[in-house]
Amino acid sequence: MKKIYKASAGLALAAVMSISATAAIPVGINTSPAAAAADDCNDDWLHAEGSRLYDKNGNQVWLTGANWFGLNCSENIPHGLYARDVDDLLQSVADHGINIIRFPISTELLLSWMDGEPLPVSSVQASYNPPKDIVGEDGTVTKAGTYGNINKDFVGEDGKTVKNSMEIFDIIMQKCKEHGIKALIDVHSPASHNSGHNYALWYYNENADDASGMAVGHFSNEPITWDDWKDSITWLAEKYANDDTILAYDLKNEPHGKRGYNGSECPDTIAKWDDSTDLNNWKYSAEQCANSILAVNPNALILVEGVEQYPKTEQGYTYDTPDIWDAPADKSPWYPAWWGGNLRGVKDNPVVPESGTSQIVYSPHDYGKSVYNQTWFQKDFTTQTLLDDYWYDTWAYINDQDIAPLLIGEWGGHMDSGDNQKWMELLRDYMIDNHINHTFWCLNPNSGDTGGLLDSQFGEWDKDKYELFELSLWQTLDSGKYIGLDHKTALGANGLSLDDFYTNYAASEGSNINGGTKIGEDPTSSSTTSTTSGEVYYGDANCDGKVDLSDAVMILQAISNTDKYGVGGTDPNCITEEGVKNGDCSNVGDGITARDALAVQKFAIGLITLPEE
Repeated sequence: MKKIYKASAGLALAAVMSISATAAIPVGINTSPAAAAADDCNDDWLHAEGSRLYDKNGNQVWLTGANWFGLNCSENIPHGLYARDVDDLLQSVADHGINIIRFPISTELLLSWMDGEPLPVSSVQASYNPPKDIVGEDGTVTKAGTYGNINKDFVGEDGKTVKNSMEIFDIIMQKCKEHGIKALIDVHSPASHNSGHNYALWYYNENADDASGMAVGHFSNEPITWDDWKDSITWLAEKYANDDTILAYDLKNEPHGKRGYNGSECPDTIAKWDDSTDLNNWKYSAEQCANSILAVNPNALILVEGVEQYPKTEQGYTYDTPDIWDAPADKSPWYPAWWGGNLRGVKDNPVVPESGTSQIVYSPHDYGKSVYNQTWFQKDFTTQTLLDDYWYDTWAYINDQDIAPLLIGEWGGHMDSGDNQKWMELLRDYMIDNHINHTFWCLNPNSGDTGGLLDSQFGEWDKDKYELFELSLWQTLDSGKYIGLDHKTALGANGLSLDDFYTNYAASEGSNINGGTKIGEDPTSSSTTSTTSGEVYYGDANCDGKVDLSDAVMILQAISNTDKYGVGGTDPNCITEEGVKNGDCSNVGDGITARDALAVQKFAIGLITLPEE
C-alpha cells in the first residue's frame, strides 16, 4: 500500500526539547507491576504446526498487535517520542492489550549498527535531572535539576546528550520486555526514507526509476545491495538470538511491481514469485534470507509477505507474459492484489528453508476501500464475496488448508461509518473466527492513508477505532483479561502472562481464539497413529522412519517441481518411489497430491490418523 507519512508538528522539533513544551504529559517513573521485573528465561520462542503457532509447551498462541513506525524513516527512532515518555507509552500499549509490536526499520539503519557506526536520532525529547551539579572541562556548571525527566534512559550521564539509534533501540526492546510486549522487526525499506516503502524491491537495482532516491542510503549515499539486506537483518537476528523479546522477522515490507505491456521477459525491477534464482524473485530471496537468519537463530519466526501480481499459471501465463492493455479482469494474464498481498505463489512454490517450514509464517497485507477502491469493493460486499473475489485464493487458503500460519501484517483505516469501516469489521471478525494473527496499522497518527490509534501527541487513544480493534486482541472470554506472549511477565498492569493463562484460565474460561474456545488438552498430545500396510508407512514421504511436517514439505516440493524433487529429480534429496507410496496417504491410490500434504499436517497436530479416507 502506498502509505503517506504526514509530518506531524513534533517531527520538526529539535533533537532535545524543553520539558516545558510537554508539561501536561505524564512523565513519572513507571511503577506498574509489569515493569517491576523482566523475564530473561529466553523460553518464549514459537513454532508453526499447520496453520497455528505454538509455544514450547505445545500451547496455542495468538499474536495480536499493532505497528509503530519511525525506525524506517529519517528520524531513526519510533515516532512520538518527541512528545511521550517511552515507559509511559509502552505501559499504555500493554494495558490496551497489544501483545506484539511490529517495528518497521530500514536496511540502512541496520547496516549502520552492523558496521559499528549507528546513525543519530532526531525528533526525540530526552533529558533527566542530574543528581548533582556537573562541572564541565571549561568550568561550566550544570546545576542539578536543570532538566526534566522524560526518556531519561535515552541520554548520557550529563542528563542531556542523546544516545545513538542502536542504544535507544536496545533500550526500547528492554522496556518492551518489562511490559510483557513482544517485538516483530519488519524490514520496511532499503534506505532510511519516510517514503521508502514505495520502492518495489529490497535492494538497489540500477534499472529502477526510483532506485537513487529509495535504495541509496539517505545518510551513507551508498547503494543498498541484496547482500546488505540479507546480512544486516541476519546480524540483528544473531545479536538477539538469546533474547526472545524479538520473536519474528518480516523480511521485506510489501514487495511489489507490475509486469508492464512490453518485452518478452519479465523486467528485473519488479518483485515476482516463481522457481527461479533471480534476485528479484521474492520466493528465492526470502528463502535464502530465511536460511541465513535461521542459521544464527533457529527459533525465530520468519514472516514472508506476498507480491503484487501473480500470473494465471493455469492458463499458461508466466512472468514473461506482457500485460494486456485495458483488459477486463477475466481476460488479464494477472491476478491483482495489494502490495505484499498476493500469496498465490505459495501453492506452486512454497518457501522452504533448509531447516524446514516450522518457522515460516506468511504475512499478507490487506486494506479497505478508502485506500483504493479495488474491484472487490465495487458491490454490496460481504465476507463471502470478499472470500470469493479476493481473500481465499490470494491468501486465506493458506490458513484454511492448514498449510502455514498467517499474520496480517497491516490492516486498518479511517473510521468513515461506511464501506471502509464495514470492511475493517468483516476482516476483524474473519481473523477472530479463523485464528489469524495480525498487527494493526498503526499506533502512529501520522499515516495519511489510515490515521492511527493515538492522537498527535501519542497520548489519547481514538475511542471508536480502538473499540473496533480491541475485539481482535487475544483475551479471556469472561473476564476480558488480555493475554501476553511471555510465560512469566504479564501483559500490562491487568493482563496475563502465558503461564498464568494456561494454568488458571484456559480450561475454565477460555479465550477468543477461533471465535471463542475453552482450551482443554494440548492438541499435539492427542492419540494419533499412522498405520502400515505391507511395506507402506503412510505419511513417511522422506522415508526417515517418522511422520512429521518435513514429509508434507517433501510432497509439496515433489508435486510443484517434479524435475527437481520428483522421482529421479536433479536434487539429491528428491522423493523416492518408496516415498511416493508412503506419501499417498489420503484417498489412497490417487498418487501424491496437495491433499496428502494436508493430511500429513493434520496428523502432525493430532487431528487425524493415517491413512485418511
